Amino acid sequence: MRAHQYWVYIVANKGNTVVYIGVTNDIERRLFEHRTGDSASAFAWRYQCWKLVYLEEFNDIRAGIRREKQLKNWEREWKDALIGTENPEWSELSADWDYTGWYDPKDPPPGYYQQHVKEMWGGPARDSGSGPE
Repeated sequence: MRAHQYWVYIVANKGNTVVYIGVTNDIERRLFEHRTGDSASAFAWRYQCWKLVYLEEFNDIRAGIRREKQLKNWEREWKDALIGTENPEWSELSADWDYTGWYDPKDPPPGYYQQHVKEMWGGPARDSGSGPE
């Protein structure tokens, strides 16, 4: 019997100013959810954290959850150093993944990437009065 696989991952916004750390048993599905906005109020969607920049694999979900909590408690400088060690250019690690059946990469679902939305405070533009001054 094959062991289950779990991933602790870090996604960043396009300017690498905001990162989100999560754990999942299906990394492709989870990234798709982040990128298509399964919840408009979700942190990763609000701050456009759609670029996979770091990934660790685990066979035990408890170990993955411990690692996720550890990383979430790290200072930002430490997180940046970890990502820089494994992915110095902060490249999109899922660029070559096959999402056949999920969507056409040349015609992604509405909201998949919103480069036309101006980023402010690391996230999408907000209506006046709804963001930090």
